[in-house]
Amino acid sequence: MFRQKDLELLRSKGIAVAQAEAQMKRFATGFPYMPIVGAATPGHGITVLGGDGERAAIERWQRYLSEGGDVYKFVPASGAASRMFKALFEFVNGDTDEAPESTPVGQLMANLDELPFIEDLREAVLRIYGSLLDELVAAGRTRDIIAAIVNPEGMNYGQLPKALLRFHAYEGEPSRTPLDEQLTEGAQTAANAAGEVKLHFTVSANHRRLFEEKLAEAVPAAEVRTGRKFTVTLSEQKPSTDTIAANIDNDEPFLENDSLFFRPGGHGALIENLNDIDAAVVFIKNIDNVVPDRHRDATVRYKQVIGGYMMLLHDAIARFIAAIDAGEDVTAEAIEFMRHSLSTDDKRFDTLKGTDLVRLVRSKLDRPLRVCGMVRNEGEPGGGPYITVNPDGSSSLQILESTQIGPDYKDMMAGATHFNPVDLVCYIKNPAGAKYDLTRYVDPATGFISQKSSHGRELRAMELPGLWNGAMSDWNTAFVEVPVETFNPVKTVNDLLRPAHRK
Repeated sequence: MFRQKDLELLRSKGIAVAQAEAQMKRFATGFPYMPIVGAATPGHGITVLGGDGERAAIERWQRYLSEGGDVYKFVPASGAASRMFKALFEFVNGDTDEAPESTPVGQLMANLDELPFIEDLREAVLRIYGSLLDELVAAGRTRDIIAAIVNPEGMNYGQLPKALLRFHAYEGEPSRTPLDEQLTEGAQTAANAAGEVKLHFTVSANHRRLFEEKLAEAVPAAEVRTGRKFTVTLSEQKPSTDTIAANIDNDEPFLENDSLFFRPGGHGALIENLNDIDAAVVFIKNIDNVVPDRHRDATVRYKQVIGGYMMLLHDAIARFIAAIDAGEDVTAEAIEFMRHSLSTDDKRFDTLKGTDLVRLVRSKLDRPLRVCGMVRNEGEPGGGPYITVNPDGSSSLQILESTQIGPDYKDMMAGATHFNPVDLVCYIKNPAGAKYDLTRYVDPATGFISQKSSHGRELRAMELPGLWNGAMSDWNTAFVEVPVETFNPVKTVNDLLRPAHRK
């Protein structure tokens, strides 16, 4: 299938030939739908802690930090903000200045003064057109105003990483970006006993310099604002996680300029970056799910709740493993714990005996652990929580995207009560303190294929199993209900006009 020049290119990217061949085979076969036992709901896969449970979790989290516990915040921040400004680009590329208030552009124009980047817009308009913003508004030059937001000669917001856009206005200080807010949130939830906050951002190679420049001024400002010390690291998606593209018939590699064509493997590629983090506990949260100081109380509380609940689960797992290794017969209690607290079950729990059962139980306990916050479904797009059947026949909690759910399960999908806001905390070291190799716990059959194009030619592209989907398939998982107030993503620029974000 591959020519000598192809083999050399694969070698240069660190991609094994067998890996590329497996991807091409997957284009031909497709990815299977996930077999589903049921939607995770309160009392059936989703834990609702209540007041006492939340207080116990918060106490355990605070104790973890006070005892020198190590924690990182891991924030995927690679993407440009182009989708955030899709409606604005369409308007600029149109042929009219008319923008009814019912449209996204009309809503934006009606609330210009509420935008956190209004001062930058005033400067851009004056620089480009030699006129004041108010003069352009009065003259009905809407397209020129919107162009000043998204185009390179203006603010260039359509091409910048979302992490570096101004999201929130504050009295008496500059507007903050998502990066600024992630630093502040980290100081309130993840400072260790020494007052140090560790954050890791994944960035694209072409934006790395911008991140470094922003951090050079954001970190000192955050240290003054919060009284904490920050350690911030950056990484890029590894070339070895790029996926090969196929032709539209799925039977041959797609070539561009007579060379294999690769695409980024999606956020599932970041399991490699997460695997490089040397910490026991890691919080993961999307870059755009941030709020200003005045709305952060719920976020801070439930970060501690899910962190502490994870520690309580970890405590129990460590006790079971220690007891098993000491020769104690705790299999029945451990199985009950997995069934009740982790929604993990296996027919072999009832059929195996003796050392075979002990070995199975220990292997199920000794895995990376995650607790995922889940919010009530209020119509937001995104993946959802389910109990699924795994390749080994066991069942466990998984986060599925709609593309992973077959038509036979659509009614079950419609009855789901919660969805995934991407707010999770992970324990990625074993009870002995050694790091798990997270790449061993990925289900390779959980990616998906989509149709893309390059220079007008259609192709088929493959995304790797998602970071919090199939990339964490073989983890121990618990879902905990968190309030919708903790979920405030900015997917379009108009989301900045929602109450949680506006002045």
